Amino acid sequence: MDNKFDSRYLEMAEVWARNSYCKRRQVGALLVKDNMIISDGYNGTPAGFENICEDENGVTKPYVLHAEANAITKVAKSGNNSCGATLYVTASPCLECSKLIIQAGIRRVVYKDEYRLTDGVDLLRRAGVEVEKID
Repeated sequence: MDNKFDSRYLEMAEVWARNSYCKRRQVGALLVKDNMIISDGYNGTPAGFENICEDENGVTKPYVLHAEANAITKVAKSGNNSCGATLYVTASPCLECSKLIIQAGIRRVVYKDEYRLTDGVDLLRRAGVEVEKID
């Protein structure tokens, strides 16, 4: 399914990624349902933590949340839900985020950059989630 707004929403996710304090990689995500943005997220530390994603060696801290997880948990706190929504994310989802995407009822994922591992995208496809890469 080709949505004329796909590239626009992906551009917006890229802008949103710039809110991230992470130095190694900034990732942004938007959740869209019925042509409305219902949630957003970017990678970073949990609420109440210092906004420093990497340790002194430049390694990402283990408690840093991915953009997808932030968008999904944010919609969970709202009065909305993500059943049937499309997730726009600047990098392909990892395995852990893909599990959340499936459980959240998200039916479509559109991403820009390929993550080094493809197990997340493989799991999404196996679960029947429509996955599309847009350059």
